[in-house]
Amino acid sequence: MRIGVLTFHRCINYGSYWQARALVEGLNARGHQAVLLDHQSSEVTWREWRCAFQPTLPHPTPRTDFARYAAKARRFLEAFKLLPESKPFALDNPHELERFDTVVVGSDEVWNLKHPWYGGRPLFFGEGLNAERVVSYAASFGSHDSGEGLHALYAERLRGFHAISVRDENSRRHVQQALQFDPALVLDPVLQFPDVSKVDAAASAEPYLLLYGHGFPAWYLREVRAAADARRIKLVSVGYRNPAADEQWLSAGPIEFARAVAGASGMATNFFHGCVFALLTGKPFAAVSMPYRFHKLRDLAAAVGADRHLLWEPARTGQIGDLLAAPLDPTIGRNIAALRLRSNAYLDAALA
Repeated sequence: MRIGVLTFHRCINYGSYWQARALVEGLNARGHQAVLLDHQSSEVTWREWRCAFQPTLPHPTPRTDFARYAAKARRFLEAFKLLPESKPFALDNPHELERFDTVVVGSDEVWNLKHPWYGGRPLFFGEGLNAERVVSYAASFGSHDSGEGLHALYAERLRGFHAISVRDENSRRHVQQALQFDPALVLDPVLQFPDVSKVDAAASAEPYLLLYGHGFPAWYLREVRAAADARRIKLVSVGYRNPAADEQWLSAGPIEFARAVAGASGMATNFFHGCVFALLTGKPFAAVSMPYRFHKLRDLAAAVGADRHLLWEPARTGQIGDLLAAPLDPTIGRNIAALRLRSNAYLDAALA
């Protein structure tokens, strides 16, 4: 089957890159001919690159970091070149989009109406897609809470999908309320197709804890710093500057990020794919929930049985250190394996 995958594939963001790559390569491994739909928008590109050089707004980027963020962006551009893509077409006027047997919409926050530059774009709700069938895989409404409901226009567009799956309970409730049916709950592609993202560990002369994210609460950083000090190992921040860290690996591209996770002793994060990569590699992790990623983190932790690894408020002294030192409960791996079987069953039916 000739498949087009519609997602956020050109974001300067480790999770976006790896979920896109994992999904398209995972579909190809199932015997299909899949490519990423290469939607283009000068507005989106400008906003994406502005974020790449000022990723921690409202906290300004030190001028001394611009060169390292530029190196990070160049590594992303090189990684993008390796992705299989369709002919480019306009995001908001896809009349030049080539024909596909099926278009798979997802993963990532493709249905998040609050996304700062992709929110509400009709293409992600199926408008203008040149395909016999349109299905979703692990689509998410992100920070758009199901309690706010879904406008009738978007609900009507989703009714045109032949099959729908989501990656979190918040998105599941959106679909249940708007369309009156229960969509499949499936794994993020990075966990669903684990071999795609597995790489050799980064070379390091000494062990380190990895810090991934930004905007952390002060109490969380204090406890992470204390955990590293107690074990006498380095604290390394990847992708973003965090003053609490001993080293700043700001220029890491997506491959270097995956290698950094593979070589780490544990992961401290407030990002969804920080948790995903910790689960993928079996690393001890301690995540803290932030408002924008509340739904994604909560629902992932609940789905795999890792609730104790997600913190909502100041932890007791030593709690984060305990989480970053102890092996993951084997039940988590069994839960992921069961969800992988469920996700395969959905793909079998949706792509039949």
